Amino acid sequence: MGDVVLRTAESRELGAVLRFWLAAAENASRPADSPAALHLRDPDALILALDGDEIVGTVIAGWDGWRCHLYRLAVAPSRRRAGIGRALLEAAEQRGRALGGIRMDAMVLDDNEAAHAIWAAHGYRRQDDWSRWIKPL
Repeated sequence: MGDVVLRTAESRELGAVLRFWLAAAENASRPADSPAALHLRDPDALILALDGDEIVGTVIAGWDGWRCHLYRLAVAPSRRRAGIGRALLEAAEQRGRALGGIRMDAMVLDDNEAAHAIWAAHGYRRQDDWSRWIKPL
């Protein structure tokens, strides 16, 4: 992982996070992101992996007071397979445990087979009996 540091995002970094996701996070069908939405409810949920000032990874470790949810696990394409994703998952799980969570779930694209490997390697399993239902507001 080198000199990569993990910490929560600061509001001044949200624009850079959105630009990072354009290169490192797949899924053209998700709704548009906004910097304010990332920080309004839970500013500590967005965890960054930084190499100096460069964002090289992200994860959102959400907590709704009952359950833990993971979103946007993304690592810069040039930095994949270097332990950054693993470190982000461990930090997210630690946050969930500290908040009182007993289970985490993750949003993972069905066709992102490369991502499936990291989730499986860390003990996550696809839940076959649930489907995500959505409605734009």
